[in-house]
Amino acid sequence: MPDKTASPAVELRVGERTVRLTNPDRVYFPELGATKLDLANYYISVGDGIVRALRERPCMLHRFPSGLSGDKVHQKRLPTGAPDWVRTVRVTFPRYGRHADELCVTELAQVVWAVQMSTVEFHPWNTRAPAVEFPDEWRIDLDPGPKCGFDRVRRVAAVAHEVLDELGAVGWPKTSGGKGMHIYVRIKPEWGFSDVRRAALAFAREVERRAPEDVTTTWWRKDRDPHKLFVDYNQNARDHTIASAYSVRGVPRATVSTPVTWDEIPAIEPADFTIATVPQRFARLGDLDAGIDDAVYLLDELLDWAARDEQAGAADPGGSD
Repeated sequence: MPDKTASPAVELRVGERTVRLTNPDRVYFPELGATKLDLANYYISVGDGIVRALRERPCMLHRFPSGLSGDKVHQKRLPTGAPDWVRTVRVTFPRYGRHADELCVTELAQVVWAVQMSTVEFHPWNTRAPAVEFPDEWRIDLDPGPKCGFDRVRRVAAVAHEVLDELGAVGWPKTSGGKGMHIYVRIKPEWGFSDVRRAALAFAREVERRAPEDVTTTWWRKDRDPHKLFVDYNQNARDHTIASAYSVRGVPRATVSTPVTWDEIPAIEPADFTIATVPQRFARLGDLDAGIDDAVYLLDELLDWAARDEQAGAADPGGSD
């Protein structure tokens, strides 16, 4: 039977579309008291940023059909019932002989429709349609261990910035929405997943060489020092996704994976970036990633580093599947 206590649906005008939002008063984030409607309005407030982060990328959705108190659904295939203006892109999983038609954002209304389908987090691939086999984004994931404080994350981010500068690559940092940070680099889509991962591993090893007390590249979690930060090169493998810029995270405080400037990193506290604070920041600063598509890096030097490490006998740490 229908839930007689449910709040009436609302209609949101998003660009040229109208998106119907059911159960708008359902509380998704108990620590803030933020509702499904608050979540939709958040994404509208950062519209240019979230669309730029997701544009034409296959996107896995992290859905919470009953709010955060219920089960989390990792949705690769587009949920049923999508209007005809919601685009998809097909991706393949050779290891399993399968494929999926995933959400492919080209306009903000598609993001809001995904919120209607109880999506909180957006996790895009590092490729775009139609060249879904060739990444155009190299992702540096600074993943702190359970006993690694954010001061160490800040230090490693500075080392990563130093190496990027020496390579002539422009890095675009953001908070992860959790305890770590991400740095994205646009690359020319001329290499497949395996080569981009090799380049990412070579970079991670160089950061580890420069900050051995802070950094590990050990893949298996059980073998890592919990005080160190793992530079996760495997986020560049096929079908490995992380929350996009401006994606809300499915935690009670509704933290947001937020672009920041390099100069801000020494002073930021990731928990301060939430759906309650990021809209005002976005209105004041605009999208800090606005120039990301204009700063394209070629991987040749990093692939030379990878070949050097391999010739020296460095073994692949694993985790590419």
